[in-house]
This record gives sequence, structure tokens and C-alpha cells, in this order.
Amino acid sequence: MPITFGPHECGSPDREWLVTDGLGGFATGTVPGLRTRRYHSLLTLTDPVTADRRLALAALDLTVTLATGAKVPLYTHEWESGAQAPRGDRYLESFALVDGVPRWRWRVGDVVIEREVAMRHGHPGVAVTHRVVSAAEPVGLAVAVMCTWRDAHDERRAGDGPLQVSQVADGVMVEDAYRVAGPSWQPGGGWHLGAYAREEAARGLPATEDLWHAGTYVDRVSPGDVMEITAWGGDLSVRPPAATAVVAAARTRAQELIATAKAEGSAETLVLAADAFVVRGADGPDVVAGYPWFGSYLGDTMTAYEGLFLDTGRADEGRELLLAHALREADQIAEPGGPWAPRSSPDAPLWLVHAVDRHVRRTGDTELAARLVDPLGKLLRRRLDLDPADGLVRLSTAASWMNGYTEDGPVTPRTGKPVEINALWVNALAALADLTAEAGRDDTELRGGHARARDAFRARFQAPEGWLYDVIDGPAATYPLGAGSRHDDPSLRPNQLFAWSLPHAPLTEGAGALHRIGAALLTPLGLRTLAPTEYGYQGEHRGGRDDRDIAYHQGTVWPWLIGPYADARAALGLPVDDLFTGLEAHLNEWGAGSVSETADGDPPHRATGSPFSARSVAELLRVIRKA
Repeated sequence: MPITFGPHECGSPDREWLVTDGLGGFATGTVPGLRTRRYHSLLTLTDPVTADRRLALAALDLTVTLATGAKVPLYTHEWESGAQAPRGDRYLESFALVDGVPRWRWRVGDVVIEREVAMRHGHPGVAVTHRVVSAAEPVGLAVAVMCTWRDAHDERRAGDGPLQVSQVADGVMVEDAYRVAGPSWQPGGGWHLGAYAREEAARGLPATEDLWHAGTYVDRVSPGDVMEITAWGGDLSVRPPAATAVVAAARTRAQELIATAKAEGSAETLVLAADAFVVRGADGPDVVAGYPWFGSYLGDTMTAYEGLFLDTGRADEGRELLLAHALREADQIAEPGGPWAPRSSPDAPLWLVHAVDRHVRRTGDTELAARLVDPLGKLLRRRLDLDPADGLVRLSTAASWMNGYTEDGPVTPRTGKPVEINALWVNALAALADLTAEAGRDDTELRGGHARARDAFRARFQAPEGWLYDVIDGPAATYPLGAGSRHDDPSLRPNQLFAWSLPHAPLTEGAGALHRIGAALLTPLGLRTLAPTEYGYQGEHRGGRDDRDIAYHQGTVWPWLIGPYADARAALGLPVDDLFTGLEAHLNEWGAGSVSETADGDPPHRATGSPFSARSVAELLRVIRKA
């Protein structure tokens, strides 16, 4: 079903849209067209080798000239002065996401104009169409091309030097990196100074840049006709297909993705959302963790694997990804307990084992099991530090998926034996034993190791509060309530869910604990990372970088955690049917057709972080299809 916003919602800059090219490049912005982030553009290109992103085409500013001669701008910008001008967003009649293609519809009296934006899958470029839907007679359309060329995470100012611009017959070539083409080109020139991005200011980051007006496309368009503009990178000498053809192909591809996945209802929307994160780089398939600022991370990729690939009918593509990652990671040397680094977590190889296990279980691909048993075993031996006393995994640094970090150090230190790491470890040992058996080899040692780790988990992680410890055997100095040389941390967090949710989970009982977890952590958009009654709880995930990192895992809601929570409930025979209502409704708001990375811990749980999150989409899709 299309996602549609009416005139009132079209004015909200909190609602964002996204289209992608399957290579890591994308176009994204707000529904009213206001550029509130440094990342908002109609074309951001990804280097095929380094995966670095550069922002290219910032905007196409549309103005309509009516039969009376009146010129009506249909675009909007915010400026460093605080002004928002012009206010073309006030003429928006609707915004719709139809088969993954965003469509804006402006009305000025009896004149109706629609814009659609699509990207050609597997090619670095964007297509933009402007259709005059209704008018008593032809109208004039002028589209100003606003350019830059910079790292996607930075800003460019006029003082940084001029853009290298070459005029060509149908438009302009910028920095020999991208080209813009369309009808009736009128060269321009000059900087528009002080474009302001309010979301960057709210995050405590530089918020002002300058945009280069390269020129304007001018055309007189009759009702029913279309004005087409295309921008692309790569081989600039080869012009892409017509913009209308690219839009039509994008719709057809979306319908094929849904048919392949055999999806219905909200799963259709989630299948299209999932497609945005699956990209092809120099080494084959990969996963972008989130848009518009995240790259690829092993832990995120493998956590999202089942939803992105197995629940969308992309198992062959997924197999290629698993082979590449497993073989590459196994060949890399990593010291157990090595230096902590942001966004690096020891759970990543454990999630890789889980992903391979799920792939083999769901597809019957025993050949993959035989190929990857040894590399996966090698990877775990190199990456994990085991306590010889009980066979559980210990962390000698603060690293975990809870990786908020300030200049004072990690916000959520989990040195010791974290509950989710060890639940994943127990699961990985059983999974490796099964994969070894699939390969026709002796699995006795792995079975023994699994039994030992499982029994140690069961004996050590039960907390007197009625749930599981978040970390055991941690240094007392790390925890405010610690006493003695070691400390077991009973903070009520969602990490313990994996003790029940995984296929080879260490626990098979615990309905009482799960009720306590749900009562304290469950929200309409997922689970809080810390109970509101706990020391250090942060109910809002906002402000500068340190403020956001402090709150990141101290109460902030993570939608992807709905997956392990639903699995844990199902494993204990509890219903899951009523868990997804809020998240399904969320598809119609912040990141249109997608699921956000995070949300505030306090009601009404306003979305935060990345508007388009791979793990959030993948886990919601997986459990909806499983329910």
C-alpha cells in the first residue's frame, strides 16, 4: 500500500524519504523539501573501491510560471539568518511513496504539478521527473541546479575555493565527477551563502554551508507532459536512460521484489525498505547499516542478515555475502580483548556464526556448512577470550554493542562476562557443532564445549532480582555499587533476551523474568536499553555528541530489539501478536516506509538516530513474517 501524507503532514520536516542505487549511493531529504541535514541531497555518490561517500547534487529548485505571468517557487530552504524562504512547501497537496518511488504533488489553484525521484539500480545516478498533471494551458517550469562536491560528512563554503564546472550542451559537468542533463539549459554561476541544516545544529555539529547555482533548466510544459532531469556519476560520456524510464523501472523492480518475497501487508513495505540496505561493492554484496551516515559493520550486517536476505527471497545473494565475510574475517589477525574501538564489538563473529547457521537451516545448503566450518572456528578462536575456569567469554576492555563513548571513556562499560555475548557464545558452539555434523565430521569436542558453557551460563547468570545479570565477574571499580574484587551487575537491560531468543539459547524457562523485562523496557517502538528505575537512565536521546552518546544505551529505545523480545516470548509459549502495532504505524512517519535506528526512552518515544536502520527493518520484517 502507498504511504501518503496530506497537506498538513507535508509541512513537517521530521518526515524523510530515501531512494538508493544499490551501490551505496542515495538521494534523501524531507517531505517538504527542506534540507535539514548535511546529508540531504538528490545525489550522493559512493566510491566503488573505498566506499567513501561524496555529496553532489544538493537540490533542484522548481519554480512554476503561471499563465498570468506570476512566478511561484515550489521549493524551500532555511538560511543562517533564521529565515525559511521561499515557502514552496505550503503548496504541497500530498506526498506519496508508491512502489518505493517518492512523489510530490503541488497545487497552485487549478495547476497541479508532480515530481518523482528514482535511481537506476546498479548505476550511480538519479532521475527526476516533473509532470504537469492539470492546467488550463501550458505553464513554464524552471529548475535551478544547486551543486556541491564534498565529503558527505562535511560542509563546503565559498571560501574553500570554486567548484570546477564545465558547461556541456545539455547542462553541466562538476569536478569531472558528475553530470546533470535536461532540456533548455541556461548557465548560471554564483554561491548561495548560508544554507542552514537545523538537525546538524541540534546535534552540536557545524550546520552551515554554501551551494553553487550551476544554472537553470527552463521549459514550457503542456498538461500531461513531463520535464525530465538526470544526474549521474561514473562514465560521464554515456547518458543514462530517460528519467521516465528510470522511474518506471524502479516501480517494476519494487513489484518484483515483493513478488519474490511473497510478502503481504506491512511486510511489503518492509521488503522494499530492506532493499535499500543491500548494496554491491568491489568485493560483492554488503549491507549499509543505516542511512544517511552509517557504513558497513560486521555485527550490524550479520544481526540483520536473516531479515534482509532470507525473508526477502535473496538467499543466493546472501550466500555470496556469507562466504566473502567469513573467509575474509577468518584471515584477519585480531588479538582477543584487543583495544576498544567505536562501533567494534566482539559479538560480530558470533552473529556471523548465527547467520550461517540460519542460512543452512532455512535453505538446506550443506555445502556452505562444509566450506565455512573451519574458517568460523578459526575466527572464534582468534577473536574471543575464554575463561578457562568456566568456558565463558570475558571482555578485558569495555567493548560491546553498547558502544557509546565520550572523551571520558565508554559510557556503558561492560568489562567482564556480558550476558548477550555469552548467550551468543553458547548458541555459536551448538551451531558450529551442527554445521560440523552437516559436513560429516566429528563434533564431539564442540558438543562438550557447548554443554560446559551452557551449564556455566545457567549457574552464573541468574540474579536475585528475578532476571539475569547484565555482566558477571566485572571489576568492582567499574560499577557504582561494586564491592570486593569482582562484581555482578544486575542492571535491568534487554541484553538478557538472547538467553531465550536464540535457536540454541541456554535457557528454556523464565516467563517471570520475561514479564519483568517487558514491564520495564517494552515501548511501542521497541525496547529501552535500561529500565527507567535504574541508576543513570536517560529518557531523551538528543543534544550534542556527548549528550547523545551518554543516552545511546542508557534508556534509549532500539527498535531492532523487538526481534529478540518476540523470539523470547515465543520460545516460552507467550503470545507475540500484539507487539508490532506501534512499529507498523511507525512505517508511516519519520523515515517514510522504513524504521528508525532509535527513539527516546520517555513517551511519546520520538524517533532519533538514523531514520533508516538495517537492523530495525530486518528484525521487524523477520518477526512479522514468523508470527
